[in-house]
Parts: sequence; C-alpha cells; structure tokens
Amino acid sequence: MPTVELTAGVVEYEDTGGDGPVVVLLHGLGMDESYYRAVVPALRAAHRVVVPVLPLGGHRVPMKPDADLSPRGIGRLQAEFLDRLDLRGVTLVGSDSGLFQFAAALRPERIARLVISSCEAFENFPPGLPGAAVSLAGRLPGGLSLVAQAFRVRALRRQPTALGRMSKRPVPDEVLDRWFHGLTTSREIRRDLTRYLRSARRGDMLAAAEGLRSFDRPTLVLWAVEDRVMPPEHGRRFAELLPDARLVEVEDSWTFIPEDRPDEFSRAVADFVRETG
Repeated sequence: MPTVELTAGVVEYEDTGGDGPVVVLLHGLGMDESYYRAVVPALRAAHRVVVPVLPLGGHRVPMKPDADLSPRGIGRLQAEFLDRLDLRGVTLVGSDSGLFQFAAALRPERIARLVISSCEAFENFPPGLPGAAVSLAGRLPGGLSLVAQAFRVRALRRQPTALGRMSKRPVPDEVLDRWFHGLTTSREIRRDLTRYLRSARRGDMLAAAEGLRSFDRPTLVLWAVEDRVMPPEHGRRFAELLPDARLVEVEDSWTFIPEDRPDEFSRAVADFVRETG
C-alpha cells in the first residue's frame, strides 16, 4: 500500500489510479480503508478512487508523538493529504465521521463536489450511545485499553455501546479483527486515538457545519432514514444549509451505508459525479 508523509506522520492510502474523476473516500473512528471494500470495486472502472487510512484508531502506522490529532487537526490532515497528492476536481465523500467538513471548508479549490453520508453533525458529537461510550473510555486512565481488549470478544462487538447500532447487518468478524488490530496490539495507536478523544469538544461539529455555509459546490446528502445514531433530521438540515445540495434518503440501512447498502451508496455517488460533471 502506498504512503505519504504528512505533517502529522505517515499515512497509508489505497489508490486505484486511472484518469477518471477523483473520488476520495473518508472513513470514521476505529476503521481503515476496508470500510469501503464493497464500494471501491463498483466505482473504480469509471473513477480514480483514493482512500486514506486516517489516524482514528484503525490505522496501522502511528503518528508522530507531537501530532495535532484534534478534530480540527484531523481536518487539516485531510486537507494536506489532498495537497500532497495534488488531487483536483475531487469528489470528497465522508461517512460516519464528520471531520471531512473541516477539510471541505479548508480546500474548496480542490473539491468539485461533496458527499455527506450519515455522520457526526451539529450537536450530535460525540454521536449517540457508542460515541459517548468511547469518548468516556478515552478520558479515563487505561479506559481505551480496556475497551480494545473487550473488542477481542466478538459477542461484545454488537452491543449498543459498540457497533450494535451502527450497521443493520453485522460487519464480518474478519473485517472487525482488522479494524481493531492496532488498538488491541499497539500502545502508540491507542495513544493516537486517546489524543483525538481527549481533544474533541461538543461544539466542534457545530463549528464544522458553520464553516460549510460558504461551500457553494454541488453536494449530495446521503442519509439513512432508519439511522439510530446519526439523526435523520440532520441530513435534512444539511440539505437546507448548503446552497447547492440534494438529499437522498436511503432505506434499509443504519449509519454504515457502505456496509448495509454498498450498492445504493456506490450508485448514488457515481450518478452524482456523472450528473454534475
């Protein structure tokens, strides 16, 4: 897997290459690029798909000890990633984590269009019961280590305080084993996620949304109508907030639309790129 050296450290990324429109897929907390494992094959024939592995707990390469891993710092890291790869005309796609909102406001000149998929937004930060649980663990001494070790027990992964409310269909255990490997084996990976959790503030996503008010590029809001963690009304708020936004509400899915409905997710993104190209 290729890597790029950023201010915060080395970031791995998947890149399908090709000359098609650039689609950058950004994942959420405790994941890696495999969150989009069913989406990338559907998009790669007509698009160059790039998926960075963000330092949010599912990464494999620790960041520098002094890296800024606050929500705004991760947003700046995403913006720097676009710069270092010199990506232009980007379709920036964010799912689960709302940090991509900072990057979109920082680099509008590189972004041709934005896709907002069920994610942290507005007052919902940390999001719902699972967000509150991991935030508390990150603020307690040794708390994140205990949570990471608990995730070794596969039955615990589907509890409401873990991933039980995030995907309507269980994420395969072999994928979760991959996501949680760094947290369960590396003190440095836990250090990185702890730094993020302890720096996060409830007003961060409100500030991120405020920064998007001036974003005038086409925006697709792709939200799960049955979402149990990210309120569906937040999708409608985004559609009202952004001047050139359209809302598509996805049935039969919870927050992880790329997991529950990868076909619908891929089709919606491809159609949006084609129609606004």
